[in-house]
Amino acid sequence: MHKSVASRIKIRGSVGLCGSRRVFLGFAPASLLHAVSFADVLNEETGKGYQRRFTDPHSLEFRRYIQKAGATTIPLTFNLRPSSTKHWSLNKGRDGEAILELDPSYGRILTQVDCQHRLGYLKDIPISLAFMTFIGLSIREEMEVFNTINSKAKGLSSSLLDYHDARLSADLGTAKPEIFIALKLTETQESPWYRRLDLGGKKTVGMRRYASLRTMQKAVRRFLRESSILETRSVDDTAVVVEQFWTAITKVLSHEWNDPRKHFLTKGIGVYSLMSIAGDLYVESVRQKVQCDIEFFVGVLSDFITDIDWSSSGPLKGFGGASGADQALELIRKARNKRRLRVMTNAK
Repeated sequence: MHKSVASRIKIRGSVGLCGSRRVFLGFAPASLLHAVSFADVLNEETGKGYQRRFTDPHSLEFRRYIQKAGATTIPLTFNLRPSSTKHWSLNKGRDGEAILELDPSYGRILTQVDCQHRLGYLKDIPISLAFMTFIGLSIREEMEVFNTINSKAKGLSSSLLDYHDARLSADLGTAKPEIFIALKLTETQESPWYRRLDLGGKKTVGMRRYASLRTMQKAVRRFLRESSILETRSVDDTAVVVEQFWTAITKVLSHEWNDPRKHFLTKGIGVYSLMSIAGDLYVESVRQKVQCDIEFFVGVLSDFITDIDWSSSGPLKGFGGASGADQALELIRKARNKRRLRVMTNAK
């Protein structure tokens, strides 16, 4: 039951434990819950927020569904943050009964932990919905709950979950060096990937996204496997090597880099295969006892990498997934060996 008294919204319900967390359970019109809640979507430019970006079709599909006869849904999940305690209160009665009071002048008080797309287009829908709100979770705790709920959710950006893992990790470089390095690429201004990895949040206007954080994370894992670099160098040094490799790529393949829509260079198979090539080159630099820097990468790459047709209509067309990346890698390695044989033949 819900009503507004003395300018405050009052919702009757009950308080209890959900696992080890205290929650309030209640019922309210969808339109009311829409008016007093918000989704804290990740802003990729500032790093604030944590929710995925809003998807219109997903939300509209639920709007159509919930108005059908027999339709229902699991309780919507919110949180009442400690920072807004002046604008909400929980008055407990007997046997767990309670009244949640909200100050409508504050606007959106409840944060949407798991209901963003269900509520998105219900502004004008009075249908009653069950909801549960955590009481006083910090933003970090709220994000942890979100990750737990959505880690297996179909369609949720894996890059967004990876980004959350990174923010929640106490020692990311040791626990997940591939994510640490991928984040360094998108957060370092000197990096050619600066703010160009899709993290799953709000996209910055005017910035082109070349690949996802998850794609780069998997690609970096290939580099680490091929090079074994972490056996002798720190994760910070490794991140610099990876950044310098990609800087060299932008110099040698500048046309392909600047025209990503028509080339596979920055798509999955390109990113995966090139990171494996970077591993090959790092091993060679160690064997030759030469510094593995931009100049080294540019010099070696310029000898063979331009022989590859990276266009969407070239030999890489139709390749996909990890197996496609392996095929692309084999093609690149063959092109390099062919160029080496040609040089050796001409030298005789």
